[in-house]
Amino acid sequence: MENKTIKKQLKATIEWLIVAFLIVIIISMLAIKLGKEKFLKATDLIRMITMDDTQIAERPAPELKTMDKKYFDNEITVLTNCPAYGKHYATLKIPSIATELPIYYGKSLDLLKNGVGHDEESYFPGEGGSIILMGHNYNRLLGKLPDVNIGDLIEITTDYGNFEYTIYDSQIVKETEVHKVPIQEESEILMIYTCWPINNVGYATERYVIYAK
Repeated sequence: MENKTIKKQLKATIEWLIVAFLIVIIISMLAIKLGKEKFLKATDLIRMITMDDTQIAERPAPELKTMDKKYFDNEITVLTNCPAYGKHYATLKIPSIATELPIYYGKSLDLLKNGVGHDEESYFPGEGGSIILMGHNYNRLLGKLPDVNIGDLIEITTDYGNFEYTIYDSQIVKETEVHKVPIQEESEILMIYTCWPINNVGYATERYVIYAK
């Protein structure tokens, strides 16, 4: 009786492994047949990652406020009433590559499916520090990012003001080279990145980054 039980368990395990292997093959075939963007959309549906609506609670409109010099070495500007996590608070425009996308505060997978994410540890436009944005390398998102040129303009329209930046550099960096996408407060630098290579399917270990002031 014990041997029969062990055989049944072994058979069930083998069957499960076969099914899992077939699923991997089917997904790989879908990636090749449908193309990367449609494939990633399909996997997004499989994951069914959703955001709790309570995370996007309404808050007072953001505004820039200049802090009194007596508390700081230099006069600084900070954003009051920061957007709630997941809030669409701005729009990114890069006219040279005909790109216009919503900017969400946060960088969860759910947010990046629909637009550009804003690293919560970085500064907001107008605050005078590093602004770090990121997005998927789909054609409908940041797939054209490598086509920008030095001197191209970037426009960010927010709930509290409009900001314009000029691209001065671009680099391909490894995901471990965090010092190449630094968070600093000495000057207002906009950094936007996406996965590299652009036609990569699956996990990428490199990023294409553009820098603008």
